[in-house]
Amino acid sequence: MTLSVVILAAGKGSRMFSEKPKVLHELSNQPLLQYVINAAKNLKPVNINVVIGYKSELVEQEFSKEDINWIVQKEQLGTGDAVKYTTPFMEGAQTMVLYGDVPLIDHNDLKKLLQVSKDGLGILTFDKKHPKGYGRIKRTEDKVEGIIEEKDCSETEKKITEINTGIMCIDTIKLNSWLTQITNHNSQKEYYLTDIVALAKKDNTKIVTHEAKDEHTILGINTKAELVAMEKILKQKKNTELIEQGVTIIDSSRTEIRGSLVCGSDVEIDVGCIFEGEVELGNNVKVGAYSHIKDSNILDNANIKPYSHIDSSEVGINNNIGPYARLRPGAKTKSNVNIGNFVEIKNSTIGEGSKINHLSYVGDSQVGENVNIGAGCITCNYDGVNKHKTIIEDDVFIGSNSQLIAPLIIRAGSTIGAGSTITKDTPANQLSLARSKQTNIPSWERPKKK
Repeated sequence: MTLSVVILAAGKGSRMFSEKPKVLHELSNQPLLQYVINAAKNLKPVNINVVIGYKSELVEQEFSKEDINWIVQKEQLGTGDAVKYTTPFMEGAQTMVLYGDVPLIDHNDLKKLLQVSKDGLGILTFDKKHPKGYGRIKRTEDKVEGIIEEKDCSETEKKITEINTGIMCIDTIKLNSWLTQITNHNSQKEYYLTDIVALAKKDNTKIVTHEAKDEHTILGINTKAELVAMEKILKQKKNTELIEQGVTIIDSSRTEIRGSLVCGSDVEIDVGCIFEGEVELGNNVKVGAYSHIKDSNILDNANIKPYSHIDSSEVGINNNIGPYARLRPGAKTKSNVNIGNFVEIKNSTIGEGSKINHLSYVGDSQVGENVNIGAGCITCNYDGVNKHKTIIEDDVFIGSNSQLIAPLIIRAGSTIGAGSTITKDTPANQLSLARSKQTNIPSWERPKKK
């Protein structure tokens, strides 16, 4: 059967105490709504329809690359009213209703709900020990009679522990008919989507439920406190998955995965590390304490020493990086490279066997094989307006505290004397020096404090 997905995401989220729409608040560096869109796409629907309201233009802008029908709910009059806005776009035989603030919804639960609800009405439920705040599933002899919102529950109904998650899968034709019949005769004066359950019962439509496996998958985010709690749940979930795959994580409570982390065998991650975006670690990679790696690929046997920052870069086989090294976007190191403490690499390739061990900056450069760059060296790549490239060929030795003024070529086998400022291309296999003449003044006296 074909499927249309409706995601309700119109709320401001006043309890977040923020001017930002609730669904744009981030969980592990990703907007809440993105998680729900990804779950929807896993179902391969014919379309995804997102109902937005508060600062709708910001939500559309954030997801401009997604193939989505955006529907603006001008006045928020309840979930039933919101779904009604989407009826012109319901092209599937079934319609699934999701919520933009329920980020960890499990796609396996959604698939099962889809399967059991053919030609009828399916409700995702959960047996919650403390159900306060949730609508209750009312049954008679195990048959669903209806969903009672908590504000409308009697004292007896409040004791029911089977809750409505809000997520439903419904026959589209029947849904369109029921949406025209629901009323706002309740304490909130809103149009509840849950009222279609009573209408389905009246029409003798099959009503089925599927119970979600894990509680965190059905939890909505309404406050910053709940967002922080969900962050902890997601962090532990990702860390546990990696540990079960054989990754050594010294302290999972102090390791943050804010995106996707793919690891080879025998990977070790020390405390305080943060991984953002899409990160891959090869076999036998070690990541030292408090390192931060974002959108990067670390190849086999690399040793990332403590407090290193790597962003949008590739670290080669058998590399030693850090401590306190910084690889900025576009940095690429080949095999057997050493990048030491307080070295910064930006938009540059470092050839096999090369070393930059201390206090240097290499930007917009092509560094060859077996190059040694001494402490305090700088490639001066920016003239105040444009960036220029430095090419350092194989087997070059650059003495400490040298400046290479780009555009520039340091030919193979060159040696640059310490303290030189090089402004012209150097000849191969020669020593190049560029220092001002030293002057000694015997009569000079050091200033003294008055």
